[in-house]
Amino acid sequence: MERLLAIMARLRDPETGCPWDVEQDFASIAPYTIEEAYEVADAIARGDMADLRAELGDLLFQIVFHSQMASEAGYFAFDDVADAIAEKMERRHPHVFADADARDAEAQTQAWEAQKAAERAARNPDSSALADIPLALPALLRALKLTKRAARVGFDWPDAERVLDKFEEEARELREAIAAKDTANIQEEVGDLLFVCANLARKLHVDPEEALREANAKFERRFRQVETRLVAAGNPVSDASLDEMEAEWRRVKDSERAGQ
Repeated sequence: MERLLAIMARLRDPETGCPWDVEQDFASIAPYTIEEAYEVADAIARGDMADLRAELGDLLFQIVFHSQMASEAGYFAFDDVADAIAEKMERRHPHVFADADARDAEAQTQAWEAQKAAERAARNPDSSALADIPLALPALLRALKLTKRAARVGFDWPDAERVLDKFEEEARELREAIAAKDTANIQEEVGDLLFVCANLARKLHVDPEEALREANAKFERRFRQVETRLVAAGNPVSDASLDEMEAEWRRVKDSERAGQ
C-alpha cells in the first residue's frame, strides 16, 4: 500500500510527474472511477478471478488517485479514507464489535438501514425520506433506491399485482403518446414505464440491474447465433431480411429451450 501511495504521489508531482496525471481533477477522474467499478462487476460476472484481481487493483488506484488530489488540496489523505470506513463498519455492526444483538440477517438489515438514516439526518438537514440518494447512480438503480426509500415510510403498492396494473396503465399512456406523435410525452411515458419496471422488480425481490444484464447477455448470445446461422447458409445478416432474421431467432430460441 505504501508503494502504491508513493507511486501516485510521484505521478502527481508538478515538476517530475506525468503531465496527464498532473492535469486531472476530481471531475475528470470520476468517469474512470465509475468505469473501473463496472469492470470489477464484469470480471465477477465472467468468473475470471485473475481479471478480478487486476480490476480490483485498478479500482483501488482510483481511490488512491482521489485521495492524493484531496491531500494536495488539504482536504484529507488516504489514511483518513481508510479510518472513516473502518469507523463506519464498526458503528454499523454493533452486533459484531459491541454488545448489540442481531437475531438474523433480516434484523441486521433493518438495524443497518436505521443507522444509515440516523447518519443521514445528522449530516443533512434535508428530512425527506429520499435524501442523499446519489444523482449519479445509474437511472435504473436510482429508481430502485427511490422506491425502496418511499416504501419504508409506507408509500408502496400492497403487492406485485397492483404494480402490474400500473405497468399496463403506463403502457396505455405510452401508446396514446405514440399515436399523438408527442415526442416529449413519449420520452416521459417511456421513463414512467421503466420506473414501474424497477418498482415491479423490487416487489418481486429481483435485482433489476442483474435482470437487465442477464437479458442483455441472452439477447447478445442469441443474436450472435442468428448471425452464425445466416453466414453458414450463405446469407449474411447484412443481406438478410427481417423475416429471415426473425425466423432464425425463433429457431435459436426454440433450440435453447429444448436444451434446458
